[in-house]
Amino acid sequence: MLNRLTIIGLLGLLAVLPVQAEMRGDPEEGRIIAYTCTGCHGIPFHVNVYPTYSVPRIGGQSYGYIVSSLKAYRSGERRHPTMEAQANTLSDQDIHDVAAYFVTLT
Repeated sequence: MLNRLTIIGLLGLLAVLPVQAEMRGDPEEGRIIAYTCTGCHGIPFHVNVYPTYSVPRIGGQSYGYIVSSLKAYRSGERRHPTMEAQANTLSDQDIHDVAAYFVTLT
């Protein structure tokens, strides 16, 4: 027999699960949104002209890293003019979709 605290805890867990699943992101939507990302991140050993910067490979990066990086560029916490401009066009859901897509690449 379940006690009252266990039932409350289980109900709380069930209330949170749909929100987490919703924000996980759709890789197919992310593929469409990330089309412009491949202009730099899809070119092996690409170096950005201004500011001069070796563009990192993001295919296969962790989901959390991509989400936190894009949000940091969007907020201005992380600085790079091109990435700030790109991130400022993305909603939270777009960011999660893009991250879900890049995680699938190797």
